[in-house]
Amino acid sequence: MRTGHTQQNLELKHLVQNRGVDFDLEFSEVLISQIIQKLELISLCKAKFLGTILPLGTGDWKLSGILGASVDQPCSLTLAPVRTRIDIPVVRNFRRSLPEQSKNVLEREMHEDDNDEQLDNVIDILKIFSEALSLELPDYPRTKNVFTEIVDYGPPGVAALTDDSAKPFAVLATLKSRLK
Repeated sequence: MRTGHTQQNLELKHLVQNRGVDFDLEFSEVLISQIIQKLELISLCKAKFLGTILPLGTGDWKLSGILGASVDQPCSLTLAPVRTRIDIPVVRNFRRSLPEQSKNVLEREMHEDDNDEQLDNVIDILKIFSEALSLELPDYPRTKNVFTEIVDYGPPGVAALTDDSAKPFAVLATLKSRLK
């Protein structure tokens, strides 16, 4: 048997070890404006985040959900709004104890599962939504039919420095072709 939950925070005391909890995050206007501000979006609409939190071993929990949202971001060139639709599965494993990490940076090993998180007294569903959404947002959104023009500048009589000429191996390749 599962119980339902619509709040953004789920306290561990509400989780029963042999039952799952369904969640469906309700997005109020205040919540949407907080996400917009935090992620520097123009707008956020059709947001949904629903799923289940199930027991995963003794004292550990697994969140499996579906995230959906339509976002408008400023174009990286023109600042015009760029619409992106995101629909992704989200999985997080909340563990009472994660493997110890060494204090020495050189000795640190990558944790096997990047979905594992330390279990606290509260599972913040809104935080998980915001993190997953931010990872899926385009880094440099662009409006369609926007082209960049490459302009080379340099002093008179000197070849302009371009991306290709600034690459050391490109210079070596040119030198090698001259030596042949």
